Amino acid sequence: MIKAPADWRELTVRNAVTNEVETLEVRIAGVGGVYDLSDSVMDLTGEPNLMEGHRALWEGSDWSSAQSPCRAIGPLSYYGSMGFQFFWLMPTPTICAKKAKYLIPGLGYRYVDISYELRTPNPLGMSTGAYVGSTVYTVGPSSDLDFGDILLPDDNILQLDFTLTVEHTLKIDIPPGGNTVELVPQGGWQSWLQNGRKPTRLFRDQTFNISTSSRFKMQMECQYSQDGNTCSLYEPVSGHAVPLNISVSLPHGLTDAGGQAVNRLPLSRIEDQVFQPGFYVDRKPGTLHFEITPNVVDDMVQPGQTRHYSGNVTVIWDSEV
Repeated sequence: MIKAPADWRELTVRNAVTNEVETLEVRIAGVGGVYDLSDSVMDLTGEPNLMEGHRALWEGSDWSSAQSPCRAIGPLSYYGSMGFQFFWLMPTPTICAKKAKYLIPGLGYRYVDISYELRTPNPLGMSTGAYVGSTVYTVGPSSDLDFGDILLPDDNILQLDFTLTVEHTLKIDIPPGGNTVELVPQGGWQSWLQNGRKPTRLFRDQTFNISTSSRFKMQMECQYSQDGNTCSLYEPVSGHAVPLNISVSLPHGLTDAGGQAVNRLPLSRIEDQVFQPGFYVDRKPGTLHFEITPNVVDDMVQPGQTRHYSGNVTVIWDSEV
């Protein structure tokens, strides 16, 4: 008989750098190996043929078949008249057993293999790095891995050590010329130049493509700022500065810290905005929105006065959250 811990077991894996912990689940899904007999199957069964001897020794044929719900897999492999290679899958916690039809003075395992199944934590919510953890199984009669009361192991401890390596992608592509942003009224400047009609607002939407599998944050650095939190544009002749509102819209699959879709979310110099992918986002379009509000535009645009407002803004996408 073979009994394995086919039920799910939880263990903790830890990132040695960030000290973050995640839960990994593991189950032993199958056991195999090569059994060794004390005598040849021909001597034990009286069958003159090696193959027929292995089949005759056990109820239900040789170990290439298994009692349900266990399931034998792999090619039929004889290791001579005294050995047989097998592998049994265990879909549920159960005992896989074969009943001998003849007296066997001695039986052991030359080696034992196991297969295991994992339920890993969601890597999209994990930081980059190696997560390490281990779990211990006991081996022997009435233990986690039980081969019956007669077969005793050389070592009654089996320790499985796991290292989960998480590597993330964060890539931003801005189209050529996208680093120069010119703010203009709706429909351009013709209404002002030809009819003297002041624009209600100045704005520009700048698209970018994002590929990401990790959490990331966005922040700004400004050449000019009036309140310390938002960026400004500056006119050197008059010494006039105006606030520049900057917001971001992100593609489907990316949400804010509260799990909400990101649509014109204001960016700040002081507070980082953190975003989380629900799935791998591959080169999807997002938008940076630059805008000067109507009440400010009214002060900027004056008849007979030429003014040139400018300023540098650095938008940062940072995977180190």
